[in-house]
Amino acid sequence: MNGLIDVRQVLTQILGFLLMVWILRRYAWGPLMALLDERRNAIAGEFEEAKRLQVEAEASKSRFEQEMRSIDAHARQKLNEAVTEGQKVAAEIKTQAQHEAQARLQRAEDEIEREREKAKETLKDQVIHMSIRTAEKILRQKLDDPAQRKLVSEFVDEVGAVK
Repeated sequence: MNGLIDVRQVLTQILGFLLMVWILRRYAWGPLMALLDERRNAIAGEFEEAKRLQVEAEASKSRFEQEMRSIDAHARQKLNEAVTEGQKVAAEIKTQAQHEAQARLQRAEDEIEREREKAKETLKDQVIHMSIRTAEKILRQKLDDPAQRKLVSEFVDEVGAVK
């Protein structure tokens, strides 16, 4: 029996193997394939979800970038408006300061003119007063030539001292 093949044993093994394949196919292969198909479908669904999320992320990124450009443009517009307003206020302040300076200058000139007129009046009054005093002295003294010269010299000295 060493060299002979036992046909019954081979047939029994073949029959056992076929029975095992039929049992595995019926009870193990179907559920295993269903489980693999289910896993394959789940992975495919996850890939589709990842693609959908990536598309949403790109759309959100695009919206975000657009909003950032809009905010940046709005900020630049506000900055330009503020600069324009600042320049306008500066021009108004400058104009007002120029008007005030002009008004002060005019008041100062008016004050100087009043003081000048006042000084002229004072000088005029002093000259009149000295002239009257000189005339009085002349009338009281003799009208000879040396006395007149002396009197005029004193008058000029008095006028020079008043300045």
